[in-house]
Amino acid sequence: MRSFAIFLLVAIGIFIIDQNIKTLFLEGYYRGGSCIDLSLHFNKGVAFSMFAFIGPYLKWVQALLIGGILYYVLSKGYLKRYAFPAGLLIGGALGNLYDRFVHAGVVDYVAWHCGFNFAVFNFADVAIDLAVAWILIMVYFFPPKA
Repeated sequence: MRSFAIFLLVAIGIFIIDQNIKTLFLEGYYRGGSCIDLSLHFNKGVAFSMFAFIGPYLKWVQALLIGGILYYVLSKGYLKRYAFPAGLLIGGALGNLYDRFVHAGVVDYVAWHCGFNFAVFNFADVAIDLAVAWILIMVYFFPPKA
């Protein structure tokens, strides 16, 4: 039960923080820089705008994937070991999914352009990346005891 509470609090916290930051940019916040711009962008695809051709169906595919991941994590008992990173992952994923339903694309705002144009991303993306890295480190460097 404690693991589920941690998972839920982290997921809700990430979602709330993510949506509040995105609201700033939706209301017009902008900050330009020599290497990084903080400016509003809408991503109709996933990472690096892949699968944008799926269009409005992408949000449903993403919803099914999130549901599947959530079911798998809960049914296999992984929350006991991965409650915090799972909360990061699901909170970030739900933040981006919410954008797809409400704004017809993910609200991105960190644009790297120092020497080359890199992907534009947001807080939810960082939470997802951190979660994946955290889980991989735990799996490979701190495997569960048999």
